Amino acid sequence: MLFSRGSAGPRIKAFTPLAVNNNNTSSRNGTKEDGFLKIEMIKISGYAQPLLVPETECPKQCLMNCSCIAYAHNSDLGCMFWNSTLFDIQKFPSGSGSDLFFRVANSELDHKKDLKKIVIALVVIGVTLLSICMYFSWKRVVKKRGENRAIVLGRAEASESLDSSLQDTLSRLNLEELPLFKFDVLVDATDRFSNANKLGKGGFGIVYKGELANGREIAVKRLSKESGQGIDEFMNEVVLISKLQHRNLVRLLGCCVENNEKMLIYEYMPNKSLDFFLFDKSQEILDWRKRLNIIEGICRGLLYLHRDSRLKIIHRDLKPSNILLDNDWNPKISDFGMARIFGSNQDHISTVRVVGTYGYMAPEYAIEGKFSEKSDVFSFGVLMLEIVCGRRNTSFYNHETSANLLGHVWKLWSEDDVGESIDVRISSRSYRTEVVRCIQIGLLCVQELPKDRPSVSSVLSMLKSEIAELPEPKQVAFFALNSNGSSNTRATSSQQSQRSSGSVNNVTISVVDEDCEYREWNIHRDFSAY
Repeated sequence: MLFSRGSAGPRIKAFTPLAVNNNNTSSRNGTKEDGFLKIEMIKISGYAQPLLVPETECPKQCLMNCSCIAYAHNSDLGCMFWNSTLFDIQKFPSGSGSDLFFRVANSELDHKKDLKKIVIALVVIGVTLLSICMYFSWKRVVKKRGENRAIVLGRAEASESLDSSLQDTLSRLNLEELPLFKFDVLVDATDRFSNANKLGKGGFGIVYKGELANGREIAVKRLSKESGQGIDEFMNEVVLISKLQHRNLVRLLGCCVENNEKMLIYEYMPNKSLDFFLFDKSQEILDWRKRLNIIEGICRGLLYLHRDSRLKIIHRDLKPSNILLDNDWNPKISDFGMARIFGSNQDHISTVRVVGTYGYMAPEYAIEGKFSEKSDVFSFGVLMLEIVCGRRNTSFYNHETSANLLGHVWKLWSEDDVGESIDVRISSRSYRTEVVRCIQIGLLCVQELPKDRPSVSSVLSMLKSEIAELPEPKQVAFFALNSNGSSNTRATSSQQSQRSSGSVNNVTISVVDEDCEYREWNIHRDFSAY
């Protein structure tokens, strides 16, 4: 069917020959009946033959007349038929006009029906394929979630098993009513471990300030899951410090072993750690009296560990960051994760796993794995010299004449110019004698051979001037570790003797560098090669 325009206006013609349908001959000949194509909102032409019959009779009457090409229905006129070309028709845009039914060959209607069927079939096939793809994708996601859930559940079960095992162990140890804190309590106390409450970061985790529901301030040491400190070190610290009570040792309030977390809860020290004030040149608060009080307090705490407590304990990691300061600037030794208990008759222990911090390990410990009370004395000597000089032992660089603070102070001592090493913040001559005396005591503590170093009780007597005449220090040990982990040793007499004997040592060294990174090396030393 097409629209055409003549002199009388637009007209519509059927372009497919219509079947002759008079007296139903088309049905008898096997030809399908014509059909009707509905076009809505049409202006009806006036050239129509009306027939007053019901609307349902209109298509039958049109099909019975082979000349009929279209029909419409009007409620007043009934059926209207057109037997020739339609003139003067228009299609309205919307809302008016009548429905016009054009007679068309059945083939045209079948084509449209087939096209409709094809479209429907394609839509059904597409929806089916999409549903299948979505189903298999869903199954894959569910399977993956199930595997991940199994892994998480497995880890959670292992974590719960570990937490339960630790709690059982802690319960059996009878730790004098040491509380086990709930994880949720510490989350609330530290405001979800917010950075605002972060006090500092160490080699084994982060320390946060917290406040319990009763208003008590605490320090929470949250051990990092990636740190080198494992279950043994955690248990070691809990067991040791829970049995120790001294004014110069930090007090452990409890611990937490829940949700795969290991945390230690200490009393809060408002003045942080010693290194915060000591190595910041802008901090003027540590005058000489405070520094001397700190030195004596550390010495008293160390004496308690070595001689006066129920257990004989070697700390093995004395350094400024492990010295906490209370409101009155009294020092408290902290971090007992590396400490070891000595038997009453033991004078030293050998180990193949050396743990400690750059610049604070005694040479016999770092090289041979041997540690004793004198190893702590060496670390204390380094600490004393740092307190007096205001510099880290490891703060010296290649362009400087000495490899470390010990070498620098020893050089100035040998040249009778040790005053040059004193921190300018405490360089007043009014207490110069006391400062120089502390330097001499520090040099005695860092002598290379353990037998040459004084005991902690002797050091305390020297500090209190109970020993008037101090011995002259021998050459100090210069052992250190470079930042790349290689050894840097200046040979002294005892090492010379070791070379001649051809001794070989294999030692695993675990250290915490100045950036608080935990590192471990296996050092193979063949002294016969020197």
